[in-house]
Amino acid sequence: MQKLILTFFLPLLIFSCSVKTHTLKMRYQNSPIPTAPDYSRSESWAALPTKVDAADSTPRKSTLTNDQASAKADVFFVYPTIFTGTPKNEYQWNADVNDAELNNNIQRSTLLNQATAFNGACRVFAPYYRQAHLFAFYTPNQEDGKKALDLAYEDVKAAFEYYLANYNEGRPIVIASHSQGSYHGERLLQDYFDGKELQNQLVAAYLIGRAISPQAFKNISPTKSPDEIGVWASWNTFARNYIPKNYERYRNALSINPLLWNANEDYTSNELNKGGVGLKFTYAPHLVDAQNHQGILWVSRPNIKGSWLFRHKVWHRADINFFYMNIRENVAVRVENFTTTKQSDMVVGH
Repeated sequence: MQKLILTFFLPLLIFSCSVKTHTLKMRYQNSPIPTAPDYSRSESWAALPTKVDAADSTPRKSTLTNDQASAKADVFFVYPTIFTGTPKNEYQWNADVNDAELNNNIQRSTLLNQATAFNGACRVFAPYYRQAHLFAFYTPNQEDGKKALDLAYEDVKAAFEYYLANYNEGRPIVIASHSQGSYHGERLLQDYFDGKELQNQLVAAYLIGRAISPQAFKNISPTKSPDEIGVWASWNTFARNYIPKNYERYRNALSINPLLWNANEDYTSNELNKGGVGLKFTYAPHLVDAQNHQGILWVSRPNIKGSWLFRHKVWHRADINFFYMNIRENVAVRVENFTTTKQSDMVVGH
């Protein structure tokens, strides 16, 4: 039984344990910069609706289908930091998008477990980008970290502009991201949507796994209900009653309960959790409860036999896994509401 439990929980452990940060000894200015990706090449995209990739998958033991072919909206997905260990080539601060091993890890981890939550209502676009090494967030030389993150964002911007020019064709847009991806997603919303014409195409933004101020955007409001459009959501998941050491980072952050889709601090039973994903991308019903607490999201131990074996307090990597089905359902509701609202506006305008 214990072996069975460990086997089931392995992916959740992978998505929950803190990653040991490898210290980069080379300064940013001394590290070679990888070649910029060419987004006219499909190889530069981790996910495109026109090619076979992990974002086409659906969880085992579920009845879900990949509906990108009939989707009414697009999701531009920016994945989290996968470049965490000792660099295996000369590129220290930013990952090489031609690194086949790293790209494979991106496919089987974040594309599979996170980006697929959107393939029921959206075509999935996810660029490979020269992501900053995890150490960029921890280095005492903050200028090094900023330069690495700025380079990564250059790629995200270039990919988004290519997407707009070649794929979008006026379709509704969802922005979705996790962790480092949400660092770039926040900037993307500020640069291209907030008070800009493109805001009219924004269905919603899911900027998950990063502490973001409720006032981050001047014209885009945090979500207050499950069916609002043109809004954004964010949360960071921890064990119930746990206060992280770096809590000051989260104290004033927006925290949306993904079982309620608002920022109130009501406790929400796992009965409202439509399901998460675990072993081998397998559906697991009613996985966790949820409750906002002063800028962070608390959850109790996952609802599965043997969960008493685990003492994890930081569930950062399960931010999406735990609420997979609720996210999937929610984006579909917002896309449908967006489509209906825009059609109504056109009729009134006509």
